[in-house]
Amino acid sequence: MLRTNNAFLSFVEELYNNQHRKEDIQLKEYPREQLLLRQGERPTKVMLIKEGITTVDINEDGDRRFIVEFLGKGESIGEIEIIKNVTCLCNVRALTPVKVYAISIPYFTSLVEKDLSFNKFLLETFAERIINTSARASFQQLHTIEHSLTKLLALLKVQQMSISKEDMAAYLGITIRSLNRTLKKMQA
Repeated sequence: MLRTNNAFLSFVEELYNNQHRKEDIQLKEYPREQLLLRQGERPTKVMLIKEGITTVDINEDGDRRFIVEFLGKGESIGEIEIIKNVTCLCNVRALTPVKVYAISIPYFTSLVEKDLSFNKFLLETFAERIINTSARASFQQLHTIEHSLTKLLALLKVQQMSISKEDMAAYLGITIRSLNRTLKKMQA
């Protein structure tokens, strides 16, 4: 549920500490609930989460929200959009206060072109996301809402996270009304 990548974080921290031009990678902070990336807009930098948790969600028809995943330390955002030269596919919002390494687009592009280690981290990140998205989609298709909600609540407990009912419903791909009905049914 919560994606992290400590190895990528260590790699980017080393780049940050050894950089010659201090504007290539900057440390930025975002308060809880602030958007880091907005769906449909162009990113101005690639970010790697140093601390905190973000939600990645897609808005459909302006009012339906689906949480794709939760990202934690060491996870990158905005890289796909820069590589493909497209607008942001999702919203990325700070669920907790967040610190990120903000990588300038020219520096990110030069790393992609010249640094094999950096590329390896990106490829591993992309592969992990494909695997997790596929597994989650098949899980949601094969199991009842009650089963999915039970698993979600257990994961939240293990990771010592709490999220709103709105976020639970958005993560499960259901309405709040359906979530409330399911919670009531599970309590009975």
